[in-house]
Amino acid sequence: MAAGGPVPGPDVVDKPRIAAAVREILLAIGEDPDRSGLLDTPKRVANAYTEMFAGLHHDPAEILATTFDLDHEELVLVKDIPFYSTCEHHLVPFHGVAHVGYIPSHDGKVTGLSKLARLVDMFARRPQVQERLTTQIVEALVTHLKPRGAIVVVECEHLCMSMRGIRKPGAKTVTSAVRGQLHDPATRAEAMSLIIGR
Repeated sequence: MAAGGPVPGPDVVDKPRIAAAVREILLAIGEDPDRSGLLDTPKRVANAYTEMFAGLHHDPAEILATTFDLDHEELVLVKDIPFYSTCEHHLVPFHGVAHVGYIPSHDGKVTGLSKLARLVDMFARRPQVQERLTTQIVEALVTHLKPRGAIVVVECEHLCMSMRGIRKPGAKTVTSAVRGQLHDPATRAEAMSLIIGR
């Protein structure tokens, strides 16, 4: 989806095409897609993918459109936001938590706390890599809220590392992105202490 372009609706998801592709995968691995346990699997996967990748069809501008003039000038932080996403390399899940914070603009306007969780969910519900996910969240905050600073820290377990390949279940990957005043060492340290202090 091109930046700034029209946001497609969910009707762009071609469920019959997904179902046909899943049936072909089952045949390719030597399974019988017509046996009772797999008969409805292609349709189920098509429905699941429609939900799992719904973030492709939403615009962060819509999520962050509503703000409140609360004259608040200090850090706003929502931490431990749980999410599930799908690794674009293997199409298997990765999951974890996101910590999202920002220092409001000088006019003191803030967005609803639930909007930060919705923003994480929107970017997670698409074929994704953790590094891009982290950057997309922080850039959306900067673009639409114009904060003086923003920070996003994401902690994940990747099933592509847990169940295949190197097979290291429980290994965590941590990524972070900071903008504006959160580059200041003291301000960043304050934010990180709030994130780490569970």
